[in-house]
Amino acid sequence: MINELFALSLLIFFGVILAWGFRILPREGWQMLATLPVRPLENGQWQGVNLTWYGLLTANAYLVGLSMLIVLLGAAQVPLTGVLLVAICLLLICVPASRLLARMIEGKAHTFTVGGAVFIGILAAPWIVKLVNLFSGYQMPVLTTLAAISIAYAFGEGLGRLACISFGCCYGKPVSQCRPAMQRLFSRWHFIFHGETRKICYAGDLEGEPVVPVQALTATLYLLIGLLGVELFLNGYVATAFAGVVLVTQLWRFFSEFLRADFRGHNKLSAYQIMGLLAIPYALICAYSFSSILTIHPMLVQGLQNLWQPATLMFLQIVWLILFVYTGRSTVTGANLSFHIHRDRI
Repeated sequence: MINELFALSLLIFFGVILAWGFRILPREGWQMLATLPVRPLENGQWQGVNLTWYGLLTANAYLVGLSMLIVLLGAAQVPLTGVLLVAICLLLICVPASRLLARMIEGKAHTFTVGGAVFIGILAAPWIVKLVNLFSGYQMPVLTTLAAISIAYAFGEGLGRLACISFGCCYGKPVSQCRPAMQRLFSRWHFIFHGETRKICYAGDLEGEPVVPVQALTATLYLLIGLLGVELFLNGYVATAFAGVVLVTQLWRFFSEFLRADFRGHNKLSAYQIMGLLAIPYALICAYSFSSILTIHPMLVQGLQNLWQPATLMFLQIVWLILFVYTGRSTVTGANLSFHIHRDRI
């Protein structure tokens, strides 16, 4: 019963967050979170650096994903130290890869790619677990760990799409350019973005244009498959959870690209679509290769207890702060600030 209550609580929480994000974040004023003065200018103003909602929402998404990883592996009796080591290794690989691969594939130095980072993470995850086992002396079950990582990823990217809505990136095609059936579907349910500093406006010239809400579709699907993965995992079906979550998320990555209007390369199939397709057989091979005849019986209460350990809370806070600074400091927008005195209040 506790497993079902946990999943239901997550469903309600995610539903409230998504309802708020889909309604509010496309509006003008929801890109910049704060602006900090960093350097005085000759005209009496200050040059500012923008901190974005993109960074805040991205850091929050990572936080939820890492928390889910800790809870699930804790429920499977995996040592907390081993979980944190795996999480650190994945972050050290995937976070820099998100910017490096975007530069290599799109030729842009000031953007991120979740798709590329996920592909690298899927490739590296089983070998990271084996290395952690080798050097730490733990015996973390590889497939169980992969299943938890895949579920954490689904939650992280699902919530992370709210950051894309805020920044106006990963945007969909104009509804007017879709086929008639899709036009009817999205004529009432679409996004309209405003704000000249948003990517959809300055790169796609689609300000005020109804577009396919591909970020919302991705967020909804990924969170739902993540919840299904949680149910399967907590009932001991770790291989099914891992294979199912990877299959659904990566197939959607492939098909959803056809709904997007942002630059994805000059070829008919983007590099990210190819990565998504390649990740599927690799994940299935891993599910077969690392399968075990042993059946696990996760205990959710133990996983939740691991989440409230002082070391865990400190780790999550440090990771959140680093990711917010790394992803939230805007390098594609700038600001000039001026300050004045309210003479009537002296």
